[in-house]
Amino acid sequence: MIIAAIRSGSDPVVPLPPATFHRWLEDPISCPRCEVTYNLVLDYDLAISRHFPNESRRHLQMLRKAIMLGHATNHHIPHFETNGVVVTPHAAPRPELTLSSPPLTRRIQ
Repeated sequence: MIIAAIRSGSDPVVPLPPATFHRWLEDPISCPRCEVTYNLVLDYDLAISRHFPNESRRHLQMLRKAIMLGHATNHHIPHFETNGVVVTPHAAPRPELTLSSPPLTRRIQ
């Protein structure tokens, strides 16, 4: 079971978990210290299964803890994924600096 938590107002950084259809869960996870919320997305078939509340409990606890710990870094990570016992953070790529102007000095030949 792969569950992705994506900060509201941002796009997924990496592709979503493989599935034919995704479902966004109605109950987002919010940071207990501030107003940041994360929306949850997972495979549609897993979300509508009758065993989902019991099977997903551990995954949701790990995502809540990762979001709470992310408060220390001002919620720099916009996308978390959990699969089994590991929570994987996905940070947004940093824009690379490019020099668009010519160098300030010239060599005299």
